[in-house]
Amino acid sequence: MTKKILMVLTSHDELGNTGQKTGFWVEEFAAPYYAFIDAGVEVTLATPKGGQAPIDPTSTLADFQTLATKRYDGDEQAQQKIATTLPLSSVNASDFDGVFYPGGHGPLWDLTDNAESISLIENFLNTGKAVAAVCHASAALLNVKQTSGEYVLSNKAVTGFANSEEDAVQLTDVVPFLLEDELIKRGGDYQKAEDWHAFAVQDGLIITGQNPASSALAAEKLLIQIAA
Repeated sequence: MTKKILMVLTSHDELGNTGQKTGFWVEEFAAPYYAFIDAGVEVTLATPKGGQAPIDPTSTLADFQTLATKRYDGDEQAQQKIATTLPLSSVNASDFDGVFYPGGHGPLWDLTDNAESISLIENFLNTGKAVAAVCHASAALLNVKQTSGEYVLSNKAVTGFANSEEDAVQLTDVVPFLLEDELIKRGGDYQKAEDWHAFAVQDGLIITGQNPASSALAAEKLLIQIAA
């Protein structure tokens, strides 16, 4: 039977009060998306608002292009999927084998406290299904709780965009919070590699990647998990 993965992207496109745009980071969508479909997995895309998922314009610059982003640039079918995402309210965890959250700065604003996203993740975890997130999308896990009422990140190995990486992109004072700090506040065992190096960690059903370079690694871990 064909495995099915839900990918949840941000709907948020304002970079704080800077007047600049943000959204999802192309590489963090493209690398996992192609890993999934090349493995024969059926992929469905959703966002809090549905419709067009905003792309962070910085992620389209020449410096950040990879084989996966170039493939996306020539893939009209994938672009159409990004333009017509389902609203989160219409998706059900029971229809999927796992879920993947690509990053970009957008999720900090609209996926951290999103009740539908939190409920969705709780449903995945409570039914023994893996949840993967990369870079800033680890924020989607911050307010997810276990049935006991404890945060799911409590005593769990976790990673996400490091404070030093946020500092390097000069957005420390723009973002609503520093992800590394918040993951630690939730009781997470925060781990990281050197800035910009590929690093992903799995603890039980929770898979997280540190930065854009880690997106394919996190996707591979999810593929292994749903095949088990």
